[in-house]
Amino acid sequence: MLWEVGGYVSDKLKRSAWGDGVVRMLAEYIHTKSPKAKGWSYRTIYKMVQFYDTYSSESFRNVVNHYGMQNFLLGKGQSELPTKEDAIVPIQMAQLQEDEFVPIESAQIPPVLFSTGWSNHQLIMSQCRTDEQRLFYMLYAGREQLEYKELQRALKTDTMSSLLGSRDVQSEMMKRQYPQSGVLFKDTIYLEMFGLPVKHKESKLRKEIIAHMKDFILEMGKDFLFIDEEHRVTVGSKTFKVDLLFYHRLLQCMVAIELKTTEFHPKDLGQLEFYLEALDQEERRSNENPSIGIILCKEADMEVVRFALNRSMSPTMVALYKEQLQVGSVIQRSLVEFCKFLKK
Repeated sequence: MLWEVGGYVSDKLKRSAWGDGVVRMLAEYIHTKSPKAKGWSYRTIYKMVQFYDTYSSESFRNVVNHYGMQNFLLGKGQSELPTKEDAIVPIQMAQLQEDEFVPIESAQIPPVLFSTGWSNHQLIMSQCRTDEQRLFYMLYAGREQLEYKELQRALKTDTMSSLLGSRDVQSEMMKRQYPQSGVLFKDTIYLEMFGLPVKHKESKLRKEIIAHMKDFILEMGKDFLFIDEEHRVTVGSKTFKVDLLFYHRLLQCMVAIELKTTEFHPKDLGQLEFYLEALDQEERRSNENPSIGIILCKEADMEVVRFALNRSMSPTMVALYKEQLQVGSVIQRSLVEFCKFLKK
């Protein structure tokens, strides 16, 4: 309905049949006829026009086709896609004269738009600058089932570049064992909600994460389930502690997170791999996959990270955490892997 109304008004405006004043009159007319009807204000009608114009454009169609998402309907089978006969529902009639009516045919609505709801679409249209960004965030919002405020945070924290760029900080074993990890794990986590001081200890960071676990998991990704803090693993006669232990539902494996409030050091990776080996040998169940290790540190020299990960024989990665939210422009990244992952 939003698509058809947007197409109808857009056509009237483009052919100069209507002006701004007529759209205002339309909003007032609807309010007069249906006082209880919500969502039909002057501004909202123009958002419908923007919705239609943005996603019926040739540039957006080209992006959708480029990534093979032209027939994609998130969470539904291909059999539920609209057929050619019923996919285009024409605007009923447009009055030219009192006794003369002609049908106006709107462009076909891309099925991918059904990935998320109207409120999220309004946010995406106002915050995203490119069609690639718009496609990513509607797909991401659909997969993660993001509500308005959650999507708003994803946009502010530049989830697109953080997620699609994460393969640069993953070991070869991580990429090989979990090919989809590049679109599941972020390389930067924002923890501004903790109110951490500039200088803080690992114990302080861990306590704040435990106290704000819901926010932390939402930032990491909804597939994470918390298991334990300072999780004890015994090897021989010695006991070691894993800072945070999670379980990832989709990958069906344990995820060990080591916290570092200093700059990444190669020795940190050796410690993490030791923990992963202990977890896999002592605690991993027969139906679970090899454990994943994440070093969450305050700073890192990416060249040092690259050298260290090149020799890592375990599924590991290095991610950064930021105490303050740094809003920046979303950079364009390849959506190929993300789209392939969703289609699977």
